[in-house]
Amino acid sequence: MRLRLAGAVLLAAAAYYVYLPLPSGVSEPWKLMLLDALFRSFMRASDAAHSLGVCHRVRLLNRVVSWVEVIEARSSPTVKVTDSTLGGVPTRVFQPNGDSRLRRGVLYFHGGGWALGSAKMRSYDLLCRKMAEDLDAVIMSVEYRLAPEAVFPDQYHDAVAASRAFLSAELLQQYDIDPERLCVSGDSAGGNLAAAVAQELSLDDSLQVKFKAQALIYPVLQALDFHTPSYQQNQAVPILYRPYMARFWLQYLGADSSLEPVLLANNHSALDQRAISAATRSKLNWTALLPAERKKNFKPVVEEKGSPGVVGAVPGLIDVRAAPLLAEQEVLGKTPKAYVMTCEFDVLRDDGLMYGRRLQDAGVEVTSDHYEDGFHGCMVFANLPMMSSVGQRSMRNYIRWLDQNL
Repeated sequence: MRLRLAGAVLLAAAAYYVYLPLPSGVSEPWKLMLLDALFRSFMRASDAAHSLGVCHRVRLLNRVVSWVEVIEARSSPTVKVTDSTLGGVPTRVFQPNGDSRLRRGVLYFHGGGWALGSAKMRSYDLLCRKMAEDLDAVIMSVEYRLAPEAVFPDQYHDAVAASRAFLSAELLQQYDIDPERLCVSGDSAGGNLAAAVAQELSLDDSLQVKFKAQALIYPVLQALDFHTPSYQQNQAVPILYRPYMARFWLQYLGADSSLEPVLLANNHSALDQRAISAATRSKLNWTALLPAERKKNFKPVVEEKGSPGVVGAVPGLIDVRAAPLLAEQEVLGKTPKAYVMTCEFDVLRDDGLMYGRRLQDAGVEVTSDHYEDGFHGCMVFANLPMMSSVGQRSMRNYIRWLDQNL
């Protein structure tokens, strides 16, 4: 009887820990709750280790990720998989087997808040393998440096170096890649890097080969407004809570973690911050850039007076290489046609929607792919053990767009 009672108590405690009220429209809520419970456990363990001085919270998280997810490069009858370098940056290459005809090429940057993840993770390996098979394309997944050891602009520099090497005549010839059919892509923080790369290289007139397309999956694109409608609506929706995103930004920009409350209150972008011009503010003015169905009844949070000197201490906050949404219209207009995926239950939803709108206003052809039941990170959970239905749908549609536009 005591054993049964103890079991019932433990079961109830586990159910209490796992259960989280979620919006009614989110896809397969119990799967998301289980995923979130696992992620929260790792985050709390890493926070405890950090507080005790054992190791930095990110290092513990990455060790767990490596133990659970990282796999060796394994070829299959249809795809040759190898670990190589691209512009000096480690890269996993997926090359379809068969004859040596010219194939499409996709350069991919994984997500993880510029601090977590790996091109060698099972989820990204499966994604890139499927892309190589379905598109009959060469896929190169970049293993850029991560925080806290590397901070902005290190990740950006890795992305640019890998991209320049990817576009070189020598590499295209080596892998039989068609120079007219190239795409840069990434999800979340990787979407940030892909957008930044697309802007940088579109301005380089010395390049003989450029990207034909950019495909951005729920990208993170700005750090000045943590009260967009999607941040307000989804601040407590897993797996990317609003405080987590502020923490990731501070780690990426090499800033003091004590600034987290400042960012969350929008004090860093208060009207008395002279380093932020009216022109800069207009580029993320969601009251003008978002459709009415996304704005709903949310109100802008703009402080009159904030914490002095934040932008001066953290200049990356207004650096377009870190925050591509802040780019000038003339720059956006030079970038290639775009695919922008967004999810309704994602704090980053409005970053992607605003960027898509600004690209369109600049004359760029944009395909917006929005998932009303989607959540942040859903596309990389398209396979077992999660096997999210919205993840499977989003992956199919993403690959279909690449097939039709490369």
